[in-house]
Amino acid sequence: MPGTGIGAGTGIGAGTGAGSGTRIGTRSHPRPVSARPVSAGPVVQLPTVFGDFQAQAWIDVSTGAEHLTVSAVAPADESQTAAASPPGLEAEAEAGAGADAAPLVRLHSECLTGDVFGSYRCDCGEQLAYALRMIHACGGTLIYLRGHEGRGIGLANKLRAYALQEAGADTVEANEQLGLPVDSRDYAAAAAILAELGLHSIRLMSNNPLKQSQLAALGIEVTEMVPTEVPSREQNVRYLKTKRDRMNHILQLPDRSGAASTGVPGITPGTTPETTPEITPETKGTRP
Repeated sequence: MPGTGIGAGTGIGAGTGAGSGTRIGTRSHPRPVSARPVSAGPVVQLPTVFGDFQAQAWIDVSTGAEHLTVSAVAPADESQTAAASPPGLEAEAEAGAGADAAPLVRLHSECLTGDVFGSYRCDCGEQLAYALRMIHACGGTLIYLRGHEGRGIGLANKLRAYALQEAGADTVEANEQLGLPVDSRDYAAAAAILAELGLHSIRLMSNNPLKQSQLAALGIEVTEMVPTEVPSREQNVRYLKTKRDRMNHILQLPDRSGAASTGVPGITPGTTPETTPEITPETKGTRP
C-alpha cells in the first residue's frame, strides 16, 4: 500500500535517521518478497512523556495482528542532533548524521510486564524508554510488534516460564520444559511495514543479531547495529546473562566484583520514564 505510511509526504521514514535530511525512501528498492502484506491506518499525533511523535497503526493481513509505528523527525539543524541525544551517546548520533545516513529504527517486541508494569525481571521497559528518548532526540521510527509477548509464547505461557525460572531454570530451559520454542518471533510484518515506509536501509537499535539476519533475509538492509543495552539489575542479571551466553545477544554485564555495567548511558538503575529528565542541549553530558 505505497503512499499510506508515515514516510509518505511527511519526511518521517524517508529522512528520520540521526541528522538525516534526505528522503532515503525515494530510492528504488524491490519490495521484500517474503514479507507479509500489511494495512496502514491514519497518521496521528502522539504527545508522550518522551516528547511528541507521530503514530500509525498497522494490521498484518495474514494474521490480524495489530502493530504500531511511533516516529519523530530529526532536528532540522544537524548540529542539534548530538546535543539533544541521550548523555553519552553524542558520538553515536554524530556518526549517524549526514545526508546519506540510514534512518534509526527500533523493532520492539510487546512485553506487557516490562513495558506497562515496569517489571525488573527483564530489560524490555527500560529499552523501550531509552529507544523512544533516542528517536525523539535524533529522529527515527520505533515499530511496536504485538503478538511477541514472551518471545512469541504469549502472556500466560510467559508467566508459566517465570514459575519454572523461580524453581531454578533459566529462560531458555523454562521454555523447553514447557515444550515451547525458545524464540518463535518473526519479523515479516516488521519488514513489510519498513518497506511501506520506504525504509529499505536502516540503522537498527538492537542487541540481538537475529533481528539483523531476519531483516536481511526479508530484503531490509541493516547498515549498523546501534546498541540499546541499559544497566542490568539484581533482578534480571541472570536473565540477561542467559540471553548473552545462550542466545547470542551482544551485552556487557556486571563483572565479578558486582560492579554494574554502564551499558548504554541515559537510563540508570532506579529511574523511570517519569523521573528520567528530559534530554535537551542544556542537559547534554549530565546523568540523572
